[in-house]
Amino acid sequence: MALAKRIIPCLDVKNGETVKGTNFVNLRSAGDPVELGRAYSEQGADELVYLDITASHEGRKTFTDMVTRVAYEINIPFTVGGGINAIEDVDRMLAAGADKVSVNSAALVNPSFIDEIVRKYGSQVCVCAIDARNDADGWHCYIHGGRIRVERTLLDWAKEVSDRGAGEILFTSMNHDGVKQGFANDALAMLSDALPIPVIASGGAGKKEHFRDVFTLGHADAALAASVFHFGEIPVPELKQWLYKEGITVRL
Repeated sequence: MALAKRIIPCLDVKNGETVKGTNFVNLRSAGDPVELGRAYSEQGADELVYLDITASHEGRKTFTDMVTRVAYEINIPFTVGGGINAIEDVDRMLAAGADKVSVNSAALVNPSFIDEIVRKYGSQVCVCAIDARNDADGWHCYIHGGRIRVERTLLDWAKEVSDRGAGEILFTSMNHDGVKQGFANDALAMLSDALPIPVIASGGAGKKEHFRDVFTLGHADAALAASVFHFGEIPVPELKQWLYKEGITVRL
């Protein structure tokens, strides 16, 4: 029996509200993150991801309070990320009620941070987010919200992340983020076929067919999206019913 493919709404949080942009810029408000999370939980989303996109000290306190409220309101697993740079940040998020943490820039700067999380909490808690762009010389990783390119290729870094014990990879194609033309299926298939851990696809969802394609062509284990869910373009229950009819194994 194939494992069910997961549908994961992603909520970018800035100053206590959900926001959404295109290619990592031009942010607009999408509502209260706790209320949205509860709605997604009730609609049958499999998991949620909350990202603190302005993880300054003050933003961090606001975000931690929000995580505590989310944990009270929903009954599905949720991952939190943004500004998680030390094991104390992981401790705080798990204590607030999160199920997993997502690390990105901090792991690229200090790869042993992955080992540290896994040693203390186990692989299942560590999601490694990778923001990458298909540049003229191939897929390269970026840090600090997609602002700075590092000299690590997507596949090379993804393999190291897996070898260090991360439980999942959340791959966002910066080329595809927010433009709603479909996911980066070729790159996703390359990752999924090369790695022993699940790959979550992010960046590019615009219509139901894109979700089908990311599972069939991209071989992704889960698909993450934001604006199509936040602004009611594709309701989660409707998407899951449609995928089921298309022959994709999903939890209904």
